[in-house]
Amino acid sequence: MSATEIKETRSFQTEVKQLLDLMIHSLYSNKEVFLRELISNASDAADKLRFEALSNAELYQGDAELAIRISFDKEARTLTLSDNGIGMNRDDVISNIGTIARSGTREFLQTMTSDQVKDANLIGQFGVGFYSAFIVADQVTLVTRRAGDPEDQGTRWQSRGDGEYTIETVHRPARGTDVILHLREGEDEFLDDWRLRSIVRKFSDHVPWPILMLATSQESDPEKKKSEERSWETVNKASALWMRPRNEIEEQEYHDFYKHIAHDFEPPMTYLHARLEGKYEYTLLLYIPGRAPFDIWDRDRKQGLKLYVKRVFIMDAAEQLLPRYLRFVRGLVDSTDLPLNISREILQHNKVAEAIRKGAVNKILGLLEEMVSNNSEQYALFWKTYGIVMKEGGIEDHGNRERLAKLYRFASTHTNTSDQVHSLADYVARMKPGQQHIYYLNGDGFAAVKGSPHLEIFRRKDVEVLLMYDRIDEWMASQLHEFDGKELHSVAKGDVDLSWLADEEEKKIQEEQAEQAKPLLERITAVLGDAVSSVRISQRLTDSPACLIGDEYGMSMSIEKLLREAGQNTPVSKRALEINTSHPLVLRMQSETDEQRFSDWCWVLFDQAVLSESGQLNEPAAFVRRINELLTALTKG
Repeated sequence: MSATEIKETRSFQTEVKQLLDLMIHSLYSNKEVFLRELISNASDAADKLRFEALSNAELYQGDAELAIRISFDKEARTLTLSDNGIGMNRDDVISNIGTIARSGTREFLQTMTSDQVKDANLIGQFGVGFYSAFIVADQVTLVTRRAGDPEDQGTRWQSRGDGEYTIETVHRPARGTDVILHLREGEDEFLDDWRLRSIVRKFSDHVPWPILMLATSQESDPEKKKSEERSWETVNKASALWMRPRNEIEEQEYHDFYKHIAHDFEPPMTYLHARLEGKYEYTLLLYIPGRAPFDIWDRDRKQGLKLYVKRVFIMDAAEQLLPRYLRFVRGLVDSTDLPLNISREILQHNKVAEAIRKGAVNKILGLLEEMVSNNSEQYALFWKTYGIVMKEGGIEDHGNRERLAKLYRFASTHTNTSDQVHSLADYVARMKPGQQHIYYLNGDGFAAVKGSPHLEIFRRKDVEVLLMYDRIDEWMASQLHEFDGKELHSVAKGDVDLSWLADEEEKKIQEEQAEQAKPLLERITAVLGDAVSSVRISQRLTDSPACLIGDEYGMSMSIEKLLREAGQNTPVSKRALEINTSHPLVLRMQSETDEQRFSDWCWVLFDQAVLSESGQLNEPAAFVRRINELLTALTKG
């Protein structure tokens, strides 16, 4: 069997079919972006070839002038985009075009709505802009050969975007890739030289490789024009944007470059461009996307910056150049000090890379601090989008913990809404005279935290409490410890001393209540036994009958639950049960002479306290039975 006979028909992966449909129907109003996406892919292919050729110059095969070519045929109604970059082999084509190898893609596509504009803006996150060709083409042909492979090992891929594609092995003399678009009826604008040039200059002027088109003919005679030999000319600036002076770059150019490297359809939220000089010299061009990537919580996803050395592309997603809590940042670093043969392994222990990482983090935090000072509305949007991720920095980046703490925002009892968030500096400024702690409460969700009985005395005394309801919050708070000399203290752990707010008469009443409650506390302790660490009178509760209090340095119930869900064998910590001796139910218990009924009251109070922390009951059926029996007894009189 000859090479050209190795042909087969395959079906697209289900996610690809969904994405094709979404791409074609959602992006039609902005269909010219297909050319930007194809040029971006060709540029990446040239980058990768130059990098691999650093260690294997034979990959150039006598053609070291890398470029991207655009041509069209009005009679055949085809538009062709060619590159002489790294190319693909048969397996690469199947993997890169027939499949989306991204975790969570299926789940994400299922959440897509009928809001086409919103959905279209998310498509670029998949990094599969190749499919945008089907916006204007009813058939796409791709012919490619990987650099270094034999000429008879080329690959032709063809599809109408209808769920199937054919793939065959062909003879191809040149390395690289041709993408041939068979245009739909009504798409004649993309067979026009001027129109194509304008799109290139609009979207891809910053691409560092020459984008070539045939020179415009000056011949008016159709016959002479047909036989005329025209030369290729460069349409774009073909210069590294990040190496140009900032005062020579328009904001739109920055935005276009971001869309190119991030495969995004929206402009970034903000960006920074800096050239750092000193012991090491490098250039940063970093962007904060307008929306968080759909897979930002996927631990396996590639994250990091593009790395260049003296304008030579080295690697994508160099994760060593940014900490994980800044994984949403897109952009690049161009170093003059790193060696061209740097690898990911060497990068992990390289002093230059460490300096770049430190400098990049410093610049990004500086950008956010400037945003806080000069554009509070934009920062509010940033925090809403990336706040949870930023909180990871308090755990992993000890050197910048104080700077990060100033950037943190939290809901608070000051406003009692999740939409209005406050800085720690705001909290400290509102602290009452004599207050020594920053009080906070962790919980599972805003509604649960906002309604927690642990807040009752603080609300009555008008003492502000930060409401923390993200899963990362307890880990973050355990590492932060203090801010501006004020220790952070959980209102659900350990003792809460609000004696500085109580007058002498109030203190005397509390002491008397504690003395009178001793017999009741002993009876409850005898019933609950090992289920609690202790039973004590509460100074926190004003409206609820009971609550559970954790050890000052122990884990909360929500964290224990999270660890067990993750498969860890985490034992349930014993907590203290605090009783509100002024509550009617507790007063009713004190006069209860039936020991079985008293036992039921004790367990009902305990189970209610568990539920108020969004905990799970060990015996839900027993809780319901006890409630029913107690209600029945009360109705009887």
